[in-house]
Amino acid sequence: MKIRIGVGNVPERGTPPGDPDLARLVAELETHGVDSVWFSDLVSAPGVVDPLVAVAYAAGRTERLKLGMSVVVLPGRNPAVLAAQLASLAALAPRRVLPVFGVRPARPADRTVFPVPDGRRADVFEEALGVVRALLTEPVVTHHGRFFHLDEASVAPLPTRPLDLWLSGRVPAALDRVGRLGDGWLGSTITPAEAEVCRTRIVRAADRASRTIDEDHYGTYLTIVQDDADEHAVDALLARLRQDRPDVADPRTLLCWGWADARDQLRRYTDAGLSKFVVRPAGPVTSRRAFVEAFTTELSPLENH
Repeated sequence: MKIRIGVGNVPERGTPPGDPDLARLVAELETHGVDSVWFSDLVSAPGVVDPLVAVAYAAGRTERLKLGMSVVVLPGRNPAVLAAQLASLAALAPRRVLPVFGVRPARPADRTVFPVPDGRRADVFEEALGVVRALLTEPVVTHHGRFFHLDEASVAPLPTRPLDLWLSGRVPAALDRVGRLGDGWLGSTITPAEAEVCRTRIVRAADRASRTIDEDHYGTYLTIVQDDADEHAVDALLARLRQDRPDVADPRTLLCWGWADARDQLRRYTDAGLSKFVVRPAGPVTSRRAFVEAFTTELSPLENH
């Protein structure tokens, strides 16, 4: 399997909210030959740029860097408009656009921004995903479903190569959905042992649906706590993890404590069948450049070519 390791958001201490300095980040990643950069869909978070806008911006400033969106909240968005945006991005940056879709916003404050009928978020997600896929692969689409209605709709230019539409999630229903509908899976806040269980469930769901997901289309986030990490930021992250994963006795096991631990964890994830990784710091870093240089020294050699 091809092991590929990208970088998520790298906030720098002292950078004003709303000024993430994307130009410098993507330039440094491209210079160091990093595989990909990833942007999150966090509407209410200060200093976080919309992922589709960020990908468009980064596409215009780079030539090789792959451009990931994880995760884009799909329910509550117009799937036809989103398909048109993805088609345009694919034309601007061929074979570099990597969308990952999720059902729910990561922040409770963002849930009212993506309204759907009560209790129907998963249903809206699945229908919207089908609309996006159809518009990105077919020249003309007519669709009359429970939530969306299109008559002879189209987006242009159609991607010359179909985009892989990855999904997120870790609960059983979400994993089954990946097997039925997704082209790949990107997990988060899971241990290597949990990742292996998740992958197995996805494969079984794909088998039941008579589908196949590529062997190298399974991945997860790795969150690094560096020696100079801000203690308040780490404590806040651990508090969020306790809320998000009350089933985990010690949320510290969901983080990588330094680069050596990150290398060890990455090898355990690859043993579990994962091969795509997105690395991010646990909070604002002292120096973005230093973080990128440490990343390329400590983790990039683990990729295979």
